[in-house]
Amino acid sequence: MTQVMEQIVQSVPQPAGPVPAKMVVEDFSASFGEMQVLKRVNLQIMPCERLAIIGPASSGKTTLMRSLNRLNDMEPQFSREGRIQLDGHDIYHPQTDVPALRRRVGMVYAVPTPLPWSIYENITYGPRLAGVTSRQRLDALVESSLRASFLWDEVKDRLDMPGTDLSGGQQQRLCLSRVLALEPEVLLLDEPCSGLDPISTARIEEAMVELKRKYSIVLVTNNTKQAARASDRTAFFLMGELIECGPTVELFTNPKHQRTSDYITGHFG
Repeated sequence: MTQVMEQIVQSVPQPAGPVPAKMVVEDFSASFGEMQVLKRVNLQIMPCERLAIIGPASSGKTTLMRSLNRLNDMEPQFSREGRIQLDGHDIYHPQTDVPALRRRVGMVYAVPTPLPWSIYENITYGPRLAGVTSRQRLDALVESSLRASFLWDEVKDRLDMPGTDLSGGQQQRLCLSRVLALEPEVLLLDEPCSGLDPISTARIEEAMVELKRKYSIVLVTNNTKQAARASDRTAFFLMGELIECGPTVELFTNPKHQRTSDYITGHFG
């Protein structure tokens, strides 16, 4: 019996070691001129997870997100301390290829911004800039990215129509498809449902469930109900500080800090 038990134990796959974080934010502070917006933030973004970032206005949520792919570099008064790593490499290292970084860490904004071209051209624009020339490859990227954003069935027979003719919710999913066509590793969603109706919001959240199988997703949202529905972990920011971060269910049912409880119960913000 002992030998049989030993054989059974040996045949059971042993748990793997800890999975390394996809991105690591270490003692990161950010300022615009004299105004400090983020204060020594430490945060990990894990592979294949949906991380929601919540907090009242001016809490630093969008500044953090724009720091993850160095979009804040475009602001002349931006300065920072600390570092952010992607797969163990400091994204602020002087030799970082910033355009390549932004392809790896793609961003979808609150307001849909389709290019004034066809649906097909909207999606293939980025891959063409990245050097993809094969029509077969471009066709495959168009279909796969539209399927991933749950838009393919709605537009597959009219890929030559202007992207601007789509509804607001469809335009947002087109913008998501445009980012996915670059085959990123991390998706940054900055209030992607802020102007959408409930049905379109549900489509985006449904897409996020499938997308997290392949991508790390960071969702900035002012809607605490959406954070509770559409994330695996949640980070609460207040006045530039990370107050707490943990599994979404735990943070919303048993927050560690009173300020978190006050915010999610609507006492401020």
